[in-house]
Amino acid sequence: MLLAGFLFALMNVSVKMIPHIPAIEIILFRSVLSFFMTYIALKRIHVPLFGKNKPLLITRGIAGSIGLMAFFYNLQTIPLASAVTINYLAPIFTTILGIFIVKEKVAKRKYIFFGVSFVGVLIIEGFDPRISAFDLGVGLIASLAMGVAYNVIRKLKNSEHPLVIMFYFPLITTPIAAVVSYFFWVMPQGWDWIVLLTVGVLTQGAQYFMTLAYQNANLSKVASLSYVGIVYALGFGFLIFDETYSLLTYLGMILVLAGVLLNVTSKK
Repeated sequence: MLLAGFLFALMNVSVKMIPHIPAIEIILFRSVLSFFMTYIALKRIHVPLFGKNKPLLITRGIAGSIGLMAFFYNLQTIPLASAVTINYLAPIFTTILGIFIVKEKVAKRKYIFFGVSFVGVLIIEGFDPRISAFDLGVGLIASLAMGVAYNVIRKLKNSEHPLVIMFYFPLITTPIAAVVSYFFWVMPQGWDWIVLLTVGVLTQGAQYFMTLAYQNANLSKVASLSYVGIVYALGFGFLIFDETYSLLTYLGMILVLAGVLLNVTSKK
């Protein structure tokens, strides 16, 4: 999980290194690469591409697309660690939406944990002039969309092969990203192509190691390790992009992570 988090962090850095390339265009390159890699894997194991529960699979693809587009936009427009921290609200939204989508019960104390995280986000937005209300809204949309996607994945866990669920993400995202990119296209130059390829490769590697971790270890412990990503983000943000934060912004980050960790590690 630590390796997966490191690869995800490098992917985030790669996205931020090409701010002149629209986020939607980066997503298009990543989606095309993911499409072919997943397609080849499914063909090799002779699993039908389109699955059984197409409405839910399409919903997963749409939600994942919205979440990724919004997150990549934030990576390019606000400080790296702030974008990553706001994105860590996804487990909170996953739990809240799970009450309605998969009918899971949530202990009352967890609502206190939710509140702690949201207070942290408000502190980050309120005391960092580099983050506008619009940017915060985009970040919340990203987390909410990911929460929907994770719940749909849970509903599909007993009926669809994991690779089929993965396949619908680029299947839906690629045409959407292609149409939008047409209106905002910026031709990559020189090293841009290497960075775009790196984004795709790092993503596939990170998802592979993350899957291994979730398959072979205690869920809450693995989920907790994922939040080491904020340390990576702070380090890369400082070393590569000269990003610094006020003490109050650090306090906000701590509150977000504390609320999420309490929620993830709580048994009920």
